[in-house]
Amino acid sequence: MKKKYKCEIDCASCAAKVEDAIRKIDGVNDVKVNFMMQKMTLDADDGRFDEILREAVRAGKKIEPDFSVEF
Repeated sequence: MKKKYKCEIDCASCAAKVEDAIRKIDGVNDVKVNFMMQKMTLDADDGRFDEILREAVRAGKKIEPDFSVEF
């Protein structure tokens, strides 16, 4: 399943680091964090999508405390 979300991220470097961290989560097929558009596109396993999304937000907050995603 692939979904797009509005997100809050402060810089392009942080967006790249957040992408790398989320990509390492089991079940994530692909992720894009666009700093300029303030959007995150997450492609992950259908059966665990909500769990993976919550884990992705936690991973992003570890790198950038202001990182947030509007569900």
